[in-house]
Amino acid sequence: MQKNDPYAALRFKEFNIFLVMRFAMVFAWSMQFVVIEWQVYSLTKDPLSLGIIGLMEVIPAVSLALFAGHIVDQKEKKGLLIKCLLAFSVISFGLFLLTWPEVVSGWSSNKILYSIYFLVFLGGFIRAFLGPTIFSLFALIVPKKIYPNAATWSSSVWQMGVVLGPALAGFSINWIGVHWSLCLVFAFSIIALISLSFISKKPILNPKIGENVFKSLKEGIKFVYSTKVILGAITLDMIAVLFGGAVALLPIFAQDILHVGSEGFGILRASPAVGALLIMFTSAYFPLNKNAGMKLLAAIFGFGICIIVFGLSSWFWISVVALFLSGVTDGISMIIRQTILQLKTPDHMRGRVASVNSMFVGSSNELGAFESGLTAKLMGTVTAVVFGGAMTLLTVSMTGVFFPKLRKLDLRKDIEEHEKE
Repeated sequence: MQKNDPYAALRFKEFNIFLVMRFAMVFAWSMQFVVIEWQVYSLTKDPLSLGIIGLMEVIPAVSLALFAGHIVDQKEKKGLLIKCLLAFSVISFGLFLLTWPEVVSGWSSNKILYSIYFLVFLGGFIRAFLGPTIFSLFALIVPKKIYPNAATWSSSVWQMGVVLGPALAGFSINWIGVHWSLCLVFAFSIIALISLSFISKKPILNPKIGENVFKSLKEGIKFVYSTKVILGAITLDMIAVLFGGAVALLPIFAQDILHVGSEGFGILRASPAVGALLIMFTSAYFPLNKNAGMKLLAAIFGFGICIIVFGLSSWFWISVVALFLSGVTDGISMIIRQTILQLKTPDHMRGRVASVNSMFVGSSNELGAFESGLTAKLMGTVTAVVFGGAMTLLTVSMTGVFFPKLRKLDLRKDIEEHEKE
């Protein structure tokens, strides 16, 4: 095996442009979600309303996911991504208008709330296509032999967006208000579009163009189910995120439990992503490929413990540290999962595999938000977070038992094989 080059992927010009585009997109989406969380809870003071935000997005995202994967595998990736970003920009501008006092003057709180839910619902349709398209375009920009390094940088940039988006959202709500915060979201969506224009069109590698949609979907599902390492990684992360979605309840912790206001909310919301970002930059120098399966299980187990500590804490800085460490463990998990998916997925099936992944893992963030909001309504906020952390620990233990191939996974052999190509 060649000596590890932590900057291998950054030596490709289009990959750097891809990173700028991805950062701007993730920044805009993350910031928008946090601003909307704050606005909705301010309108309702109801924990369940935070869960409904996630539910409104996840329903269309899950419903269209498999079909979207088929379309992504059949179409040119850059053109499809441009359409996704244009649609997101329209929704961002709509939310900007909904929070403009002159525009919604005379509207009831319920009318504004339901309009926000409707635009979030439309955003779920975009989500169904966005993830698989980015995943597929990524694989066409860099050679296979540097997928692990590229996955690390791509995940790091994703986390930078997740760090800075929520952090700026928390502070900008305090500085310039919800309305102008959403104007910033719209601006970054335009930056993502402009960046994408500098990436060239890529070939369609699927040899079965025009294949029957149901046959195509069946093939994708069968591949994921038969590849136990991918199935185990997806299942583990889905359930862990589903029950560990404490971040959906952060507006309640910031306003009603820790009493730290919008600035404290920004710090709490950014803490997990700061931890994840730190571990991702570190992993560019110290890859996680050796004993990857055990590292994945240990990381998500640690994530569950951090969520429990956060739920029980009534001290702001203990809560911040717990969320920071949850980000460290989640970052390890993300890097390993993305590397597994990139190395184990054939080029012609990337859209469908990414769609299955987004159905279960990506959408579990929103389902986790709904689960957290619902359990907080039923059993109280603190109890709901502790319950979620405990379920995460149980999930990891069961996955380690029922997926031995995942437990024993070592990615070094796969990487050596790609380096020979």
